[in-house]
Amino acid sequence: MVKWHNKIYTYYVSLPEGVNEAVMPCLDGYTIYIDDTLDEEQQKKAFVHAMSHIANNDFDKDDVQDIEAEAHEVMNHAESKENSIR
Repeated sequence: MVKWHNKIYTYYVSLPEGVNEAVMPCLDGYTIYIDDTLDEEQQKKAFVHAMSHIANNDFDKDDVQDIEAEAHEVMNHAESKENSIR
């Protein structure tokens, strides 16, 4: 079950090469950091990826490979829905 908190904070910051986003739990929700050098489309994808980690309760899991596989599955599903609307 997803434990939704009150707030999701999003910041656009400089991140290390190859890191598009990072998400961390905080006292009253989650903080999402998105690389400010990405273009708008890449930033949207990074945000969806971060939100999938929140929706999947990934902070309660141990296997990083499974976590990333599920997150990418959510992103691919979102992209296919977006493409079908166009």
